[in-house]
Formats: sequence, C-alpha cells, structure tokens
Amino acid sequence: MKSKLIIALIVLFSVNQLFAEVKVARIFNNNMVLQRNKDVPVWGWADKDEKVTVVFNGQKAVAKTDLSGKWMVKLKPMKEGGPLEMTVKGKNTIVLKNILIGEVWVCSGQSNMSFKVSDALNASEDIANANYPSIRCFTVPSKFTAKPLTDFGGGDWKICSPATVGRFTAVGYFFARELYKSLNVPVGFIQTSWGGTNAETWTSSETIQVDDDFKGKLAALNKIDLDSVLGHLTAQKKEWTLNMETNEPGKKEKWELLETDVSSWKEMKLPTFWENAGLPGLDGVVWFRKDIELTKAESEAGMTLNLGPIDDGDDTYVNGMLVGQLNYLTANAGITPRVYKVDSKLLKEGKNTIVIRVMDKAAQGGFGAKADDFYAAIAGVRKSLVGDWIYRIGFQGVAPAYPGPDLYPTTLYNGMIHALIPFAIQGVAWYQGENNASRAYQYRSVFPRLITDWRTHWGQGDFPFLFVQLANYQPAKDQPGESNWAELREAQTMTLSLPNTGMALAIDLGEALNIHPKNKQDVGARLALAARKVAYHQDLIYSGPTFDALKIENGKITVSFKNTGSGLITKDKYNYVKGFAIAGDDKKFYWAKAVIDGTSVTVSSDKVPNPVAVRYAWADNPDDANLYNKENLPAVPFRTDSWDGQTKGRK
Repeated sequence: MKSKLIIALIVLFSVNQLFAEVKVARIFNNNMVLQRNKDVPVWGWADKDEKVTVVFNGQKAVAKTDLSGKWMVKLKPMKEGGPLEMTVKGKNTIVLKNILIGEVWVCSGQSNMSFKVSDALNASEDIANANYPSIRCFTVPSKFTAKPLTDFGGGDWKICSPATVGRFTAVGYFFARELYKSLNVPVGFIQTSWGGTNAETWTSSETIQVDDDFKGKLAALNKIDLDSVLGHLTAQKKEWTLNMETNEPGKKEKWELLETDVSSWKEMKLPTFWENAGLPGLDGVVWFRKDIELTKAESEAGMTLNLGPIDDGDDTYVNGMLVGQLNYLTANAGITPRVYKVDSKLLKEGKNTIVIRVMDKAAQGGFGAKADDFYAAIAGVRKSLVGDWIYRIGFQGVAPAYPGPDLYPTTLYNGMIHALIPFAIQGVAWYQGENNASRAYQYRSVFPRLITDWRTHWGQGDFPFLFVQLANYQPAKDQPGESNWAELREAQTMTLSLPNTGMALAIDLGEALNIHPKNKQDVGARLALAARKVAYHQDLIYSGPTFDALKIENGKITVSFKNTGSGLITKDKYNYVKGFAIAGDDKKFYWAKAVIDGTSVTVSSDKVPNPVAVRYAWADNPDDANLYNKENLPAVPFRTDSWDGQTKGRK
C-alpha cells in the first residue's frame, strides 16, 4: 500500500512539473518568420499565475498566465532582419533560433492550394533552383474538429531549399518567391489547406450560427460525438472498399489476360473522365483496353506509358503483365501522372494489348490527361494513345459519404485556423471555390462572410485578403450557355467590393480534363502582383481588363473596361476577339463578333438585331477567350445581365 502511495505521489509530482513547464504555441519554433512593422503577439501556456518573460531583438515583455494557464505578450513593431534568437523564460527556459523578420502570409483553401511544388509544371527545374533560405514555410497538420483547437499537434517551419521545397504548396511557394524578389525581405507562408472542401467549413461557429443556410448543421454538430460519427462512416467506407475489391469480377476473372472475351465491351474515347462519357455518378471500377501495333524494332526498344493523372487508382497491364500501379487510397493519387516503363521482354512484333483497371472511390473517375500527354514513348517517338478504347464496368455503386471535414460546417476553422490566431500576418492568399460551384449564388454571401469572419477573429483590421478566381475546367462547349463555374467566378468578382481584397485570374491557366492544372507559377506570380498593389501599394497594373460600362446603339453593344493598362490586345494571330456572346430580350445567347476600339470592345451578331446583354468568358471552360491588356493579364469574365442563373436557390 505504501509503495502504491509513493508511486502515485511520484506520478502527481511529474504531472505537475510537466504542466508547470513554460510552453509556446506550436507556430513559434526554430526558423520561423515574424511579421515586420506590426505588433507581434507571442503566446503559450504555463502554470497558473506563472510569470513568463520573452526576450527578442532588444525587447523584453513580461506576462502572467490566466486561470487556464495561457499567457501572451505583444512585441512592438520591428523592421525586417535576422537571423535572431528568442528566449522564453518561466520555471524553465526555451530558446528559439534562426528567426527572421519579414512578411508573413496565410495560404489557405482546397486542393489547388494543397497542390505541391513537386507536381507542378517544370517541377524539377524549380526545385533545383529553390535556394531561398529567407523563404520559410509552416504546414499546419490536417485536422478537423467539432470544437476549436487551442494548439496544433505538430508542424515546423521549413527553410526553402531543393531538399524541402517539393513538399510546399506550389501556389504558396511561387507567390512567396515573387514577393521575395520584389520586396527583398524574408517571406514566411503558413500552409493550411485541405482538398475538396467547402468554404463554410473554414468559417467560425460565430458566423455560421447566424447563417440560415448552415446553422442547422452547426446545431447538429453540437449534439453529436464527432469521433463516433467518423468512426461509423469510416467503417462503412472500409466495408464498401472491401466489397469492391473482393466481389469485383474483373479481378476474379483476370480481365487483363489476352484471352479475355471482350465481345460485350463498349467503346469510350480517352482521355476523359467517365462521368463525361456516359457513366455519370459511377463510383467503383472500370476496365479499359486498347491494342497497339508495334514493329519489330519498336518492340525491341521497349516503351514508356505516359497516361497522365488517373482518378483515383490504377493497375496497368501490358500483354497480361502488371507494369505499374498506384493505390487509390494513396494521398494525391487522383492528381499524380502515371509514367510506367515497359521492358522490351514484355513486348512483341504486331499486336500488343494495354489494359488499365481504374478504381474510383468518390466524385469523378478516369483519365485527366491532356491529349498531348496521353501516349506511349518508343525510342524517343510518341505513339498517341488518344482515341477509342473499349471498356467494361467491373464494380459500381455510390460510395458512402467520405468521413471528412465537409460533413459539418466550421470543422476546419476549428482544426486548422483557430490555433493560428492571433499570429501576426500581412494577409491571406486563398484558392478555393471548386467545391462550392454547384451553390455559386450562395457563395456571394458565404465567401465575404468568411473573409470578414477571419478579420474579426484575428483582430488586425481589414488585412489584405487575396484570392484566385477559378481556372477554366471541363470540356469546352460549342455554344454559349449557363455555367456553375462562371457563376462562382462572378461571386468571387463581387467579393472585391470588400476593402483590401485582390483577385488573381487563372481563366487561361486551366486544363479541360484536370481540375488541378499544373501551371501554378503564373498563379503565384499574379497573386504576388495583387499583393504588391493591395498590401504594398505599389503603382502597377495587377488586374486584367475589368468590365466598367456598356452602351447599346444601332444593334451593337460597346463595352468599356477598367484596368486596361497599356491597352487592350487579343492573342489571336488573326486578331479576332473571342469569348463574347450577346442576347436579346429572349435571353438566348449567340456568339458575337467583337472588335477592340481603344479601351472598349464593340460586339454584335446578325442573329441578335436588338441586343440587351453581353457576356464574356461565361462558361466552365471558356478556352477561346482571348482578351488581355498589354501587361499580359486576361480580362475578367463578366456578364451585364442580372437574369437568374442555374445555381440560385441551391443550398
């Protein structure tokens, strides 16, 4: 009994000692960047009523912990510089090293912000040249919670180098790189993003509870045990996945073999996502098959299959033998390009058969490659794989709900934003909206509320909030029509009415079959232009031509623009201006002839003798829109009508 008492006292003493140790919030660690020219809050935890002293860059600040054990000091504004050390002292002492003072930006959003440098265009070159020790990145651990976290469970500031940069957010890094080159001061960026997420999950409960569209879901969240719900959904997902793997006839019957009976297989033109080719809403497994002819010399040379991204997983076979695969549960499987080498021993003169088993666990499934990136490379020559393949469904069904942060609003604010506040920042760079596109009209209120919400909680005034307008995506349409993505872009443009906001366009940087376009360099550069204008007040053109006014006269509409810079141009080699459509009172749009006239564009159509409205780049993928200013910035998509779009009323 006595020994048990001694052990209990030792444990109690150890716990008290642990609690008594001064601790700083996780965002404060070696190699961090602190914001220049602003008050810098520093905080952490210690024993109740403990005195904590912070010494940094010639300043000394003292605080006492509150009843919860939290302490906070505020350092006075400092100029850029470093490296420096910070000492935090209570009953113990913490020394943080290699600290820089410069510019700090939060980089947040969904998968196009999570998209890594290693997956970007010309990644190998950018990685090799990433010797920027004054650029630092902190990645917030992925976590969503029912209640706000007080601190993160991990995360460290990483110094930019060829060894580290590949894992950074591509948009965030290219944005930071351009700022560093322009400002010549240290730049830190905090990556806090999660793919496939809605804006409302990044918004605090205080804002959600007054929003009629979401307060019901918030009330439901407050009544449940989130961990229990997630556990149940995870079990359902595992059961569905196991069923897909064990009961899939293609796997059982080995459809990859050459002798497989394919007489009942159907045709599909690849590359494409199968939802766009007659299989809407299908989650599961689809097998694809194509024969290619090789000469004797080609078969002896071997080949490399370049299949582009496959959403989500694949097993790829040549002549019945597995040559490559990527599990669909692997992180970023759906956006990872597949490049598989095929040994000459597996090839033969004449007919060779490629079979690809594609597994999709949710949303779109299939092939995201551009036509030019879908080929077999043989002795330095490309043999296109574009065209007719045959396919057969192996397993189908609607997958159970993914146990993720979009089940309820506010969970990512709780898990990945709250614990950052009130870390001193210059502003936010945001890339999100794809997930809200089906409810684009609602985004008109959701997005501005998010911005106001963050500014309110941070308590640093109306700090700059920059965002990327959605890139062009999906196959282009032959005729003008309605578009969820165009309406979402309109909602983003309307958000510019908030003070200190800036928008970077990606309308010309997208890929029809890839929701994660690789050109993140230009996205980052355009965000940096917006920052230089909005945050740093530099005299420059950061935006493309923006609709200003219209005049209707003699069956033509003249549209005038702001932000024309040095003048309007078209990138068409024949000087045609494309992407404009006009309509009369019947609300039916037709493609218009468009002519640049100074800072205006005059549009007309023989099919619309009495036009009343004009639209520009109004489509999911307005791939031919080609109006720019001479600063090489694309015109902002717009419409002059206020007719109800197809997303109004959706919740």
